[in-house]
This record gives sequence, structure tokens and C-alpha cells, in this order.
Amino acid sequence: MARKALFWFGLLLVIAGLTWAAQGSGYFPYPASSFMIDQRPWIFRGAMTALCGALAIAWSRRR
Repeated sequence: MARKALFWFGLLLVIAGLTWAAQGSGYFPYPASSFMIDQRPWIFRGAMTALCGALAIAWSRRR
């Protein structure tokens, strides 16, 4: 049960991180009034969040 929860939490982190990075780089300008659009710090923050999510997924798959 804990492994499944960790997997889903990691997946949510990956999705959120990629969204933040895309908004920070200007590739995903939605919503148009978002404060993250074209703001470089969000590229790094999104990448780190996605990396943490990927590590959580990998950890949930360990035996």
C-alpha cells in the first residue's frame, strides 16, 4: 500500500515539475495570467521537483 502511494505521489511530482518547467521557459503559457510564465527560476524548481518525483517512483519500484 505504501509503495503504491509513493508511486502516485512521485507521478504527481513529475507532472507538476514538468508543468512548472514548461511554464518557466514559456513553452506552456497557461493560464495566461500565471506569474510563472517566462520566469527562469521556475525552470530549475520544476526540474528539481520532477527529479524528486522520478526518484520517488524509482524507490517505490525497488524490491
